[in-house]
Amino acid sequence: MSVRQIDDIEKLKKINQALISRVERSMDQQGNAFSLFQTAINLENRVRSRTEELRATMRRLEVSNIDLVAAKENAERANLSKTRFLAAASHDILQPLNAAHLSVSALAEVQAGEEGRKLVRQVERSLETMEDLLHTLLDISKLDAGVVEPEISDVSLDQLFSSLKSDFQPLAAQKGLKLKFHAGNAVVRSDRTLLRRILQNIVSNAIRYTRKGGVLVGIRHRGDRIRIAIVDTGCGIPEDQHEAVFEEFHRGTGSADADLSGGGLGLGLSIVRRMTSALGHPIAFSSIVGRGTIFHLDVPVVVGTFTDPMALLGEPERPRGYGLFGTKVLLIENDIEVLEAMTVLLERWQCTVKTATSTALAMQALGDTNWIPDIIIADQHLDGGDLGSATIAEIRDYLGRAVPALIVTGDSSDAVIRLAREAGVELMRKPLKPAQLRALLAHLLA
Repeated sequence: MSVRQIDDIEKLKKINQALISRVERSMDQQGNAFSLFQTAINLENRVRSRTEELRATMRRLEVSNIDLVAAKENAERANLSKTRFLAAASHDILQPLNAAHLSVSALAEVQAGEEGRKLVRQVERSLETMEDLLHTLLDISKLDAGVVEPEISDVSLDQLFSSLKSDFQPLAAQKGLKLKFHAGNAVVRSDRTLLRRILQNIVSNAIRYTRKGGVLVGIRHRGDRIRIAIVDTGCGIPEDQHEAVFEEFHRGTGSADADLSGGGLGLGLSIVRRMTSALGHPIAFSSIVGRGTIFHLDVPVVVGTFTDPMALLGEPERPRGYGLFGTKVLLIENDIEVLEAMTVLLERWQCTVKTATSTALAMQALGDTNWIPDIIIADQHLDGGDLGSATIAEIRDYLGRAVPALIVTGDSSDAVIRLAREAGVELMRKPLKPAQLRALLAHLLA
């Protein structure tokens, strides 16, 4: 039926209304679609904008990372350069310091008056403080640069504690303090030298900051570890300084109660933290002001039987006397001041001395076959790039005998220690302590 055939006006109105509603719905749908289309375009623009921002940020981060890597490499190179510089500088500074030590020792032997001997002792203490500071700064530099590689082995705490007690007993007795060590038969896995330095610094601090009572070093088994405890009855450490004590040049508020006549540079615990980090040995402490402090160090324990190779050698025979009268010494040293000072000192000990500054001159000094040295003392770094260890080996080959020998050097590297071990030669660090030198010479000649 067509619209024209519809006579009912109401019916026509309804049809018209329905058509209008359909058209309006259609228009609304088209409007919604257009709105969605516009929204999609806007979102796409926003996504594109954010993507560009992210890309720009990533590019900036990449540039920053490159800069950070470059800065890190520069810092590492600077740190290694600092270490090499300090090593070289310390060697150069230790040379005149060694000459001063030897000269002061020779001067002490000719002093007849108490006033002169007192001045000599003051100079010796000042030189020892300078020496300790130089060695400490070099140690810190090496540890910070990460060039210290621990040599892990089985370490007998009984032998280590006995050595520390021998070192510190006179100082404790002088202050009227009790000093006790208890190790049992404990054996740990650690670097013997670094572990000794750690305990040495802590015990030294404990004695320095204790006026009455004493210091106890003991152990306690804790599973697969041994806890080494250093207990003192000193002035204690305030809680607000518990972190600061590990910082360089920090000296606690108890300094007024401490005996700082031996130096007290405030570097001991700074080195302790670096060494324990290098070894992976956790360290901590507790303290009560006015009552004392307990440091404890956790070290891996060795299970089973143990034989320390150092124990097989036994205790070195102690010389009954100096025994240096008439001893023929070949002294090889390229620093003229050290050479002259050591010559004077050896001659005062009634030794006959021939000197050289290089391998060639040392061989020339041996041209007289009627003069064969009883002992050789050589610096490690000589003129012309010669090494004392190689010079000693060449002299021994020339003479056809293993002449007792001693390397004295300011070079603290592990390479020198290995060379001395391989050559079967004793090693002493500069600056030399004359009394130790004289005792070692007597022992080698025995």
